[in-house]
Amino acid sequence: MLTAERHSIIMNLLKEMQTITIQDITEATSASDSTIRRDLTELEKQEKLERIHGGATLSERKLQEYSIIEKSTKNLQEKINIAKHSATLVQNGDCIFLDAGTTTLQMIPYLKHKDVVVVTNGLTHLDSLIEHDIKTYLTGGLIKIKTSALIGPQSIQSLQNYHFDKCFIGVNGIHLEFGYTTPDPEEANIKQTASKLSKETYVLADHSKFNKVSFAKINDLNEADIISTNIQQHEVEALSKITTVKVV
Repeated sequence: MLTAERHSIIMNLLKEMQTITIQDITEATSASDSTIRRDLTELEKQEKLERIHGGATLSERKLQEYSIIEKSTKNLQEKINIAKHSATLVQNGDCIFLDAGTTTLQMIPYLKHKDVVVVTNGLTHLDSLIEHDIKTYLTGGLIKIKTSALIGPQSIQSLQNYHFDKCFIGVNGIHLEFGYTTPDPEEANIKQTASKLSKETYVLADHSKFNKVSFAKINDLNEADIISTNIQQHEVEALSKITTVKVV
């Protein structure tokens, strides 16, 4: 069977099943495991799929972005664990930035007994910040309906009035070559600006964000520490050569 034919079969299987194993492909093509692995490597280079342990899955669209409701329930326990540890990094007297992410939202209850000042562009954060009596400044800007984030020039201008001890941001992708990314360039600009204005930046990311690339770059890997959970040891080792990774 020609390579192009195998590639076509692989992509058709993925369209039907979303995620496939090497065994699925060998049964459909009668090719050897080594041949299939080469095929998957080539198709991944073409950004048509993503390799996973024992098979492949369809690549996420780089512009795809879930709503705040969809994000809030995805990998929730991981986010809570990450948030709880992240809050321990905040000291009394700190001024911190929390971006409009669902993991940063989970930090707020763990900040309630700390004497801190929060700046955020996340409208969804406000009720919890008020409930826990945390002194808060909200950036101006355009409301992005899908994520309830404040974005745009007014938000950037507002941020530039502050200097932060620590900055906590969420991302959609963490990649050894392409760094931290997110689908929306305007949200990327907010995260990037806050990071530049902070002494320390922390990326809060569950396991699903690793080896992914979205449309807009935020920072290089070495410009932030990573806090995560349930990630593979080989990923930790590779990332630790570039930045600090804390697995909680």
